[in-house]
Amino acid sequence: MQHDEFIGHVQDRARLASRGEAERAARATLQTLAERLPSGLARNLAGQLPIEIGDQLETAATGEAAGAVRFGEQEFFDRVAERAGTDRAGGGRLARAVCAVTCEAVDQPLRERTHDVLPEDMRELFPVGAP
Repeated sequence: MQHDEFIGHVQDRARLASRGEAERAARATLQTLAERLPSGLARNLAGQLPIEIGDQLETAATGEAAGAVRFGEQEFFDRVAERAGTDRAGGGRLARAVCAVTCEAVDQPLRERTHDVLPEDMRELFPVGAP
């Protein structure tokens, strides 16, 4: 999947008015995801995403808080919302859209590994058997 296609899918799924909003949603979600995942797994995800998107995840995965923070779904949505400039419901909508597109962009074994390391309440974001 190419960068423009990834962002277009995020824009469509999250019902966003502009590509800029979709870029912001992707950045907010992937930065937050990188905080939650082990850094090696986040780097593996980055490697299967379009370069512009993967670079954001890679940078966040090597940051100070990468993989060091434990939180569940509601905190995830709150962090995405704060970074994207929206409320919790908006953060949830954006995070779900970005994670769904990410699932489409990476292979099944990587989706499964991501699913397995997330807490139970976040596993819906990376379902096993997703397309």
